[in-house]
Amino acid sequence: MSQSQGTPQANSSTDNRILHMAMELSNGKWKLGLSDGLSKPSLHTVEARDREGVLASIEKAKRRFQLADDVRVVSCYEAGRDGFWIDRWLQSEGIENLVVDSSSIEVSRRKRRAKTDGLDVRKLLVMLIRYVGGEQDTWAVLRVPTEEQEDGRRLHREIERLKDERTQHTNRIRSLLALQGIQVKGTIGTRGWEEQLAAMKCWDGSELPPALKAEVVRESERLEMVREQIKGLQREQCEAVKEPEDEATKKIAQLMLLYGIGMQSSWLFVHEMFGWREFKNGREVGSYAGLTGTPYASGESEREQGISKAGNRRVRDMIVEIAWCWLRYQPESKLSIWYQLRYGGASKRMRRIGIVALSRKLLVQLWRYVELGEVPPGAALGMKKAA
Repeated sequence: MSQSQGTPQANSSTDNRILHMAMELSNGKWKLGLSDGLSKPSLHTVEARDREGVLASIEKAKRRFQLADDVRVVSCYEAGRDGFWIDRWLQSEGIENLVVDSSSIEVSRRKRRAKTDGLDVRKLLVMLIRYVGGEQDTWAVLRVPTEEQEDGRRLHREIERLKDERTQHTNRIRSLLALQGIQVKGTIGTRGWEEQLAAMKCWDGSELPPALKAEVVRESERLEMVREQIKGLQREQCEAVKEPEDEATKKIAQLMLLYGIGMQSSWLFVHEMFGWREFKNGREVGSYAGLTGTPYASGESEREQGISKAGNRRVRDMIVEIAWCWLRYQPESKLSIWYQLRYGGASKRMRRIGIVALSRKLLVQLWRYVELGEVPPGAALGMKKAA
């Protein structure tokens, strides 16, 4: 996570106080906690998405704490299903806002702890006051993308969901047919599937039960619709890359010049990571993907707990997949040679551990390639689409 939003600074002047507002969001109600950092917090409950109610609560808090009408207001809420529209609205109202990574918020380690929206918003408010007061390590603040950057992520994420749905349909069809002792060979829904389905017999040679066959046909129709939608979205991606108009699409085309990097992986890397985020060094790149180590050292006990997995899951999954492709399509690269020397003759488990290390190194190399134009040492360029 990156603390790239406008970071509030501590203000030592007692004449220029700050109104802090924490928001605990739910589908039905929003719980608001407001404080000037000196007095007892003021709690308010409004209907979810009631913007006028939120502004009215802020005005009530100003009067209660005897603050000026133009007092600086700093708010925060946890990242969740409501996304970033609340942040954009608050910013448009002149309210500084922080979108907080919920996994970075301190929690009690007791086996049983009380949890209510009221307690949560009070905790959030206390941490906001600490953060504004200068404790920058209190939590992790998300960088909010622009509306255009957020919309750019929709295409590859929809393809991802459709592929999952495609798998669900094929698995459902196989399961239905397995009820009658039928094992499907090959890919379901491809050319000749209707004829194959019509010729299927139960375990005893009888015809498929009519209701079962009708259900399989309907599943097959939904499967075909999903496949057509995937093809349509992928054609849209190809058309965009043929004549790149914006900076993000140009970066996608640049990544595709590397053997082992194809359309889907390039699109994901750019729109999830390289297209709008700014990194200072390779450590931040690895951390964003959750590929950094998490050591455990307490007293005489020291051990490695593996990678943190605290970053972007989509980027992490894709770079591990691409790392295997890199070994195949870029065998002469410096990274591939390093992997083969260190893990090539090791056990299967050690090779899997090694591929994570290779993934982290490869992601940093791709970042340097996109941002600085540095081709990974020994890597071959071309238009071969392998992933």
